[in-house]
Amino acid sequence: MFQPFFTTKPTGSGTGLGLSLSYDIIKAHGGDLRVKSVEGEGTEMIIFLPIKNQLI
Repeated sequence: MFQPFFTTKPTGSGTGLGLSLSYDIIKAHGGDLRVKSVEGEGTEMIIFLPIKNQLI
């Protein structure tokens, strides 16, 4: 799903780069992108990003 050009759209209806680019950006910042999906109900994308220089 996070591979470039993976798409569920018909041919010619998008490039299939959105999730791949998002994944690469999140990983570059030390984070993680996870997916929870339930057939017929929906999909949830969860982004984890590290907290740096946390103010206390």
